[in-house]
Amino acid sequence: MSARIHPTAIIEEGVEIGAGTSVWDHVHIRHSTRIGEQCVVGEKTYIAYNVRIGDRVKINAFVYVCTAVTIEDGVMISAGTIFTNDRFPRATTPDLKQLRPSEPDEHTLPTRVRAGATIGAGSVIGNDLVIGRFAMVGMGSLVTKSVPDFHLAIGSPAASVGCVCRCGHLLRRFAPPGAASVEQIACVACRRRYGVKGTVVTELTAPDVDRALALPRA
Repeated sequence: MSARIHPTAIIEEGVEIGAGTSVWDHVHIRHSTRIGEQCVVGEKTYIAYNVRIGDRVKINAFVYVCTAVTIEDGVMISAGTIFTNDRFPRATTPDLKQLRPSEPDEHTLPTRVRAGATIGAGSVIGNDLVIGRFAMVGMGSLVTKSVPDFHLAIGSPAASVGCVCRCGHLLRRFAPPGAASVEQIACVACRRRYGVKGTVVTELTAPDVDRALALPRA
């Protein structure tokens, strides 16, 4: 199955787009970017050069993905999300006599969104950070530091307030700082089980997950 590309989309030279991926109207994908299979790139989204995007990624409308961003498999990026890659952005040299070049330099810092994560609508994502596996960033958040696996991060600046299941449902809110918390939790929606110690979230082993999924729901 070939990729489906809207006639108004601008696809520059050297772009690789996997089978079954859909690129909608007025999308602009810069050169040397690679997009995996069965992805969706929503209308009026901009993806800069040398970006790496995995398989089965959903990118909604009006998303800005800059150079130095890597998006792994199964990620959801909601409408209006903006990625950044420069901690010290300036248009010109200090004397205002020359435009700064747009090519990556020592100030261009990477961002990685790990497999299964979700970024809510209207979020701004900083740089030199990682959004962990199956983490969820709430809508309108400003992410300035890394988000661990399975964490729910919200706010401006975003902070972890709880943890979520692979299926996206909230597992629990985190206990106040300093409070001891060691427990196992089963998702009310899909019965997958997790160990939570403080703010460290661990998936249980596959046999444990299989047994949990076989249990009748309360």
